[in-house]
Amino acid sequence: MLRITELKLPLDHAEADLLTALVTKLGIRAEQVTRFVIFRRGYDSRKKADIQLVYTLDFEVPPPVAAYLLKKFKRDVNLLPTPDTSYKFVADAASLGTKHLRPVVIGFGPCGIMAALILAQMGLRPIILERGKVGRERTVDTWALWRKSELNTESNVQFGEGGAGTFSDGKLWTQTKDPKHYGRKMLQEFVDAGAPEEIMYVSKPHVGTFRLVKMVEHIRAQIIALGGEFRFQHKVVDVEFEANASSETQKSIRAVVTENAEGVRETLRADHLVLAIGHSARDTFKMLFDRGVHIEAKPFSIGFRIEHPQGLIDRARFGPSAGNAILGAADYKLVHHATNGRSVYSFCMCPGGTVVAATSEEGRVVTNGMSQYSRNERNANAGIVVGITPDDYPGHPLAGIAFQQQWESRAYELGGRNYFAPAQLVGDFVAGVASTALGGVEPSYKPGVTLTDLASALPDYAVVAIREAIPAFEKQIPGFFMADAVLTGVETRTSSPIRITRRDDDLQSLNVRGLFPAGEGAGYAGGIMSAGIDGIRVAEAVAQSIVARK
Repeated sequence: MLRITELKLPLDHAEADLLTALVTKLGIRAEQVTRFVIFRRGYDSRKKADIQLVYTLDFEVPPPVAAYLLKKFKRDVNLLPTPDTSYKFVADAASLGTKHLRPVVIGFGPCGIMAALILAQMGLRPIILERGKVGRERTVDTWALWRKSELNTESNVQFGEGGAGTFSDGKLWTQTKDPKHYGRKMLQEFVDAGAPEEIMYVSKPHVGTFRLVKMVEHIRAQIIALGGEFRFQHKVVDVEFEANASSETQKSIRAVVTENAEGVRETLRADHLVLAIGHSARDTFKMLFDRGVHIEAKPFSIGFRIEHPQGLIDRARFGPSAGNAILGAADYKLVHHATNGRSVYSFCMCPGGTVVAATSEEGRVVTNGMSQYSRNERNANAGIVVGITPDDYPGHPLAGIAFQQQWESRAYELGGRNYFAPAQLVGDFVAGVASTALGGVEPSYKPGVTLTDLASALPDYAVVAIREAIPAFEKQIPGFFMADAVLTGVETRTSSPIRITRRDDDLQSLNVRGLFPAGEGAGYAGGIMSAGIDGIRVAEAVAQSIVARK
């Protein structure tokens, strides 16, 4: 097959126009095209009065015609042979043998899901340990916080089947380099699990929370059918090592210790351990550090959630095409470099969604954004966050955790100590005065918000930078500096504050053989897709390690 990119058509084009545009561009007859499929569909909205759809098509023509086209367009980067994007397993049950311990995957978020699935598909029968509950039970616990301010510290937005990505917008794209097309494998598995086919070709695919829950259940069933084993409500509380005969500075994984909901502990032998624990497993981070696993501090970001009417964002981005079904609810991506040297940017933008309570610890308030597949809620929301570095919380590799907790506790105080979130109108925030009444934007955060002054909710440098950034963003999104728009605090868990450092060659911990740090919690991903891709890479590294030990 051949692939053509940057094929542009009007937003309201007919289906038959695709073939016409293809053959017109190529200068061939329509009957010479035996088949074509859409590989990617995006849009160009730079001219709001003339938004165009932008296609990448894979098509088949007879070999002589293909040779003619490749010669004719040899200097055109938009016409090339279609690359092979199929997934190829690095090992299988026959090559792996049976004389090895089953690999253990800790955590069943996006990274753990893909790691466990690939291991199962290779015949390795992984054991999956998840501290939280299965998806549907977890959903009940999560709603208890949102509706009744009742927090379950082991079953919430952060912990449980599906990980933090379950209660999000379900974004399925990433800017991570993916030369082996692992993302394609992940999307196909999601489609097989019930996601809509369009996620294979739209430029910014998403699925939303309700669909994600069902998809994860389907993948879990597939892993079980392939010999995998799940142990929910099994929190990892310790790891055991043994001396590494080949190195004085390294040790090797020997076992993992779990504790179930009744407090019963169990030791599970393991020599290949995938650590896919997510960015909020702070107690596990501390346990690993105390056991001597190499951990270092890394940058992350903190800020607020901002809410505008979705219609305002649609009109600003799409002009007269706002509301078009193909375009859907509009998103945005903003960056401002403040005069105090800080970078402010939009994070995890959720069109037509809600701001959600995302804490996993008592006495703390954390916000996040979530959307359903329809993205039809009245507000758009996004994190407006400021980049910080370990220089802002020096001293200890885990100091970033304490830094996050400080501001999450402050948000709990400002919100009224009942898991309400502190909030302020954008106009009041920029002016530096406390808010006393809402305007035209109704905050979506549940269980509720307490209007206040957010000036003390973040470090001074962050407040100053965000105050400068919001009016600057008005130049890119007319109406962004809307006086009645709402800021809700705080957004602290944009990414992990630590990196469990691993080697580039085999993806194992710097100083513990058999330990494979993976995904967001280990500091190697950010978002559903990048975490899942990292899970695939780590699963392959595990299989290759098992083969090498034979």
